Amino acid sequence: MPAMRTSARPLTSRSVVVGLACVGILAAITTIAQRYGFSSLALDRGAAASWLAGDGLYAYRAPDSHLGTALPPPAALLVALAAVLPLPVAGWLVALAGVAALALALIALAGPVARRYGRRRWPVVLAAGALALTAEPVRASLGLGTLDLLVFGLVTADIVALRRRACADRRARWWPGRPAPAVPAPRLRRMRIEGGWAGIGVGLATALAVTPAFFIGYLAVTKQWRAALTAAATTAAAAAGALLIAPHETVAWAGEVLWRIDRSGPVDAPANQSLAGVLARLYDSASTPLLLWLSFSLLVVAVGMIRARSAHAEGDEVTAFTLVGITAAITGPVTGTHELVWVLPAVLVLLDEAARRRFAARRPPSLRPRRPGSGLATAAVLTYLLVVLAPMSGLTDPVSRNSYALALILLVNALPWRPGAAPTAPAPRVASDRPAIIPPPREPLVRGS
Repeated sequence: MPAMRTSARPLTSRSVVVGLACVGILAAITTIAQRYGFSSLALDRGAAASWLAGDGLYAYRAPDSHLGTALPPPAALLVALAAVLPLPVAGWLVALAGVAALALALIALAGPVARRYGRRRWPVVLAAGALALTAEPVRASLGLGTLDLLVFGLVTADIVALRRRACADRRARWWPGRPAPAVPAPRLRRMRIEGGWAGIGVGLATALAVTPAFFIGYLAVTKQWRAALTAAATTAAAAAGALLIAPHETVAWAGEVLWRIDRSGPVDAPANQSLAGVLARLYDSASTPLLLWLSFSLLVVAVGMIRARSAHAEGDEVTAFTLVGITAAITGPVTGTHELVWVLPAVLVLLDEAARRRFAARRPPSLRPRRPGSGLATAAVLTYLLVVLAPMSGLTDPVSRNSYALALILLVNALPWRPGAAPTAPAPRVASDRPAIIPPPREPLVRGS
């Protein structure tokens, strides 16, 4: 009986922690919903209801703000399911789906970091989730009712797939002649174990939003051709399905809505923390200077892709994807705070690299830095405080109004990568023409000789 009581105690404590976490999540969603009111979902839901009633999807204008929806047709088809539900019910469903996607992404991103330092995964993931719920990108995504957390989860799923594929490739390289199993594993199970779905997440995310197309370009730049082709084919399949179901709306979106810079809102609005918004506010104009914005955007894209490729070559795919996500956010025409979710893994990378440098400082006392990693830890704390406080919503000076955009530019140029932290490419194997030398078997030892 005492043994049974001891074994049941961890299960009871874990159940209590899970229950408290669920209560905290429900309380957080309730508070956030009261503040934001699911306003973006209400706009998209109204456009979908007007579309189902026989009017045009992109011809709809909200009665109060006179804004229209800019959702791609696949995302509009998904939101159309919410048109038959009351707004609070639809908002809660989208918020719960976003929290689930965020939880899975944190398990994939923070879990390996916890194991690397000998910590249990679940306390670290729960702490990361609690901190993430206080950040403005997560608050805005949940409160406005957008699909950004779902997009973030889909892209993170491809990081897991690439990581598993790299592990399978390394096993095949180091053990090429391993015997085949007597009963082959099912195809779906092999895909799950070996990461055969890599690219599907990015493809679906690109179908739901435009900016994840940067990840397809990154996969091509790093010569991960299979994942890039899978992502492109998934996006094309989703677009073809939308074209068959809603041909008029698909043509209207591809021909007109996609090319409007202000399709998601005013370019000079303080909530727009993209490079286009910064230039529009500096020039005190309702539109951004087009040539200047394109020039700076191309420069930022080049820097972000080069640094992401370097991070990939050093074996840190999480940092590479984070750099691409931040690059896509800063170069977009209109980037709301709900689209800045990739700042969260950037904070995780900064903290992890600070800890790595602290634990790796085993030099002689005369050459050892006084506080190794303290600068990176300070940068992580300041970045987190910035996304929690959101100073651009209450202050009017130029630095505060553009604080998120300036932080994104700094992260694109200065975010460090961690060599060997999460490799997704097998180590190169040196080819040799010399035949392998197999040593002869050992002679048994004869006792008493």
